[in-house]
Amino acid sequence: MKNKYHLPTPIGIALIEGNANGVEKISVLSETPERNFQDTELTEAAEQLKAYFKGDLQEFNFPIQPQGTEFQQRVWQELLKIPFGKTTSYLELSKRLGDPKAIRAVASANGKNPLWIVVPCHRVIGSDGSLTGYAGGIWRKKWLLEHESPAQQQRLF
Repeated sequence: MKNKYHLPTPIGIALIEGNANGVEKISVLSETPERNFQDTELTEAAEQLKAYFKGDLQEFNFPIQPQGTEFQQRVWQELLKIPFGKTTSYLELSKRLGDPKAIRAVASANGKNPLWIVVPCHRVIGSDGSLTGYAGGIWRKKWLLEHESPAQQQRLF
């Protein structure tokens, strides 16, 4: 059975799902849930997400267990290598995976990322610098990139 934790964030309610072995899914809800869950097994993930939104955390270190195909897992592992405050393109990601022609498959795997923010699919943009599709909505992608922007970090100090 999956445990759940609802976490209010500046861009919506995060739903964290998993168990003692790790977090399987983090998504953003479009509506406020009728019932609020805060299972203690997911407290560490929630605390790290809170710190991220406060600007105090750039890298997550709680156990994760995203469920997906072997190819999706490879794409998500590459996403984890994109540094905080940086972006890459779908084409560049495809090249790093060894097949520039796999750009559509990479984009599809990126869109199926089950770990919102933690596996930073929001850091992938179009080759022309455009903010292309994002399951949580383009406005959230823009907010996250601005939140992680080095210029934004400098303004805080």
